[in-house]
Order: sequence, then structure tokens, then C-alpha cells
Amino acid sequence: MSLPEIVSREEWRAARAELLRKEKAATRARDALNAERRGLPMVEVDEEYVFEGGDGKATLLDLFEGRHQLVVYHFMFAPEWDAGCRSCSGFLDQIGHLAHLHARGTSFATVSRAPYPKILPFKARMGWTVPWYSSYGSDFNHDFEVTLEREGEFVERPGLSCFLRDRDRVFHTYSTYERGLDCLGSTSSLLDLTALGRQEEWEEPKGRASALGAPAGSERVRYHDEYDG
Repeated sequence: MSLPEIVSREEWRAARAELLRKEKAATRARDALNAERRGLPMVEVDEEYVFEGGDGKATLLDLFEGRHQLVVYHFMFAPEWDAGCRSCSGFLDQIGHLAHLHARGTSFATVSRAPYPKILPFKARMGWTVPWYSSYGSDFNHDFEVTLEREGEFVERPGLSCFLRDRDRVFHTYSTYERGLDCLGSTSSLLDLTALGRQEEWEEPKGRASALGAPAGSERVRYHDEYDG
């Protein structure tokens, strides 16, 4: 196995300082990319999708649970499968306490094409509590390009889509797939994909931080059992 070179503490500090310079440049570039993503236009979702979840039938608007934003993880689980995708399961294992997303007006839900009676026991087996819905019988997976038809067969791929709500109108703002999911899972990484972002005052474009009529994002952080509602 090829291991890192052994050097003195002084040499390590010098090498670390040079890498830190590049890391800070990457952070600034990521901030700029996130701002450009927030500047993307959005498209209204006119299709009346019907999902099935723990409380029965639900619309896309219902998945917001009354909040302004919705992040949907497209979990690979085809109707004919007996269990969900292993890689998607690893991704869902990374999702932390949803209270921190909720405090920023953002809901998180998982959607799969498998019928809900197949999803429910697998969800229980994995011990997950995140909202999970079946899109079985609708065009949701096809429309958001996570179920593709190739050579007469349906192929599943993982993805994540973000939505914004204006009263009863729902807008699609962003989607990413496959390698675009690398390094996602934390609260901040998910918020960075949304139109309102982390809702910090330093973010561009200006005005998004106060869009929910609340203090800036970092000022809203609490212990997860201390959030009101």
C-alpha cells in the first residue's frame, strides 16, 4: 500500500498551509457556484401528481408540510424489486435530524416508484423516520428524469430535486443526479441546492435571507429538541 511521505512537523505545516490556500479558493468558488445556482430560473409544476405515504394519498404540495421549500431524494426502488438500492440506502443513512432543515422552512422527503406496501417494511427494517412516499402509477419519476427508458426497458438512477412553494403554486428550481450527489447529506449541503439557500445575510442574491420573515439562518440554529414546532 502506498502511504503518505513521512516528514518533520515543520514540513507538514508548510505543506498544510499550501493546501489550505487551495481549500479556501475552492470554498470561495463553491460559494460563487451556489449563488449562480440560486440565480437559476424556475418552472411551475402543473402536473397533479398523486403519491402514497403513511397518511394515505398526498399531492406534491402536501409533501411541503406547509413549509416554503421541499427537497426530494429520488430513491432507487423499482416496483419489481424486493428491497431498495444499497447505494441510496447509504445516502439516506447520512441524513441528519430534519429539525434543522425545518427551522429554515425546508422539508425533506424520499420518493420511490415502488408501491408503498413494499416501501413500508423496508423503511422499518432500516430504521428510518424520514417521510417516504410512493410515486407508483404516476409520471413523477419519468418527468424528473430518474426513471429512464433505454432500449425498451426502464432504468433507475438516483437524484435529488428542489421545489419552492408560493402559496398553492409549486415550482421546480433544481435537480442533480448520480455524481452530483457526492458530498451531499448535511443540512448545509442540502440548503445550498435550494433557491433560498442557507438564508444567511452574506449570500447572494440579497433578500433571500429574510424571505421567510425570520432571523438569518445561523441565528436560528438550536438543539434539535428546542425548536418550536
